[in-house]
Amino acid sequence: MDELNKTEKRVLLTGSNGFLGHKLTELILQKPGYSLCCTSQSPNRNPQQEGYRFEQLDLVDFDAIRQLVEDVKPSHIIHAAALTSVEVCESKPDLCQRLNVDASAYFANLCAEKDIHLTFLSTDFVFDGKNGPYAEDDECRPCNAYGQSKWDAERLIEATGCRAAILRTILVYGVIADANRSNIVLWAKGKLENGEAIRAVSDQWRMPTWVDDLAAACLLALEKEAQGTYHISSDTLYSIRELALLVAEHWHLDKNLLGEVSAAEIGQATNRPQKTGFILEKAKRELGFSPTSFTESLFTIDQQINAFRK
Repeated sequence: MDELNKTEKRVLLTGSNGFLGHKLTELILQKPGYSLCCTSQSPNRNPQQEGYRFEQLDLVDFDAIRQLVEDVKPSHIIHAAALTSVEVCESKPDLCQRLNVDASAYFANLCAEKDIHLTFLSTDFVFDGKNGPYAEDDECRPCNAYGQSKWDAERLIEATGCRAAILRTILVYGVIADANRSNIVLWAKGKLENGEAIRAVSDQWRMPTWVDDLAAACLLALEKEAQGTYHISSDTLYSIRELALLVAEHWHLDKNLLGEVSAAEIGQATNRPQKTGFILEKAKRELGFSPTSFTESLFTIDQQINAFRK
C-alpha cells in the first residue's frame, strides 16, 4: 500500500449480492476512510450502484482472484460468498468443495502471502446440535455437507497462518433494499399478511442473528484486525415456530394461521442440528459486540421496510 493511502482501509468484499453483502456495502459506504470493491458471480443487484467498485468474480477462477487482489491491493478481505443451501451442498459435493473450501483456502493463502487481514463467515452448522449453546472451542461435529465444508475451510484458513477472524453465525434475518431476498421474518410476515396458513418447525432451536448486527460485527473484526474464532448471534434460544409467533405478535397478524411441524416431517431431523445457540462472551469481550434482541430488532426492521419500499 502506498505511503499516501496507508491509513485507508481498502476492503474487498465477496458475495456482495448476498444478504450480508448488501448490508455490508451499505454500512461501509457510510464510513470515512474506507474504499470498497464488491464482487459477486452475477451482475451487481444492489440498488446502490455508486461509491464503490464492482467486479464480477468466479470463485473457482483462482487466476482471476489473484489478479483482482493484486489490482485492488486490499488491506482487508471480507469473504462472505458461499454456497449455503444444505440441499445443494449435499447434491453437488464437488461444487460445495470448490466454492466453500478451495476458494476460501485460496483467499487465505493470498492473505498470508500479502499480509491482508481476512474476515471469514462461518456457521453454527459446524456443530451437531446435541449440546448447544456452544462456545468457540467446543468440538465441531457437522451433520451435513454445508457444515462440513465450513469446518474444513476454517481449519485450512488457520493452517495458512494468515491474520484471520472467523465469524460463525446463526439463521440470519432482517431486511435489505433488494425486495426479493427473504428470511424467517419476511417469510412469516408476508405469508400471514396475505392470510396464508403456514407451518413452522417446533423442535429446532436457534439464536437468530440480525443482519445489521452481523455486518457491524464484521466491521468490528476488521477494524480491530481480530484473529481467532468468534460467535455472533442474538442471545436467546427460540424454536423456529416461536420466532414466527413473535413476528405475528409484532405486526398484529393472525396467529391462528400459524401451525407447527416437526423437523422429521420435512426431512430435517438428521441433516440439520436440533439445538445450536452461541455463548457470546468472547465476542463481547474482544470485539465489543453487543447483540440486539430479536424482539427489539423487529421495531427497526419495520422502519427499514417502510424506508426501502417507498
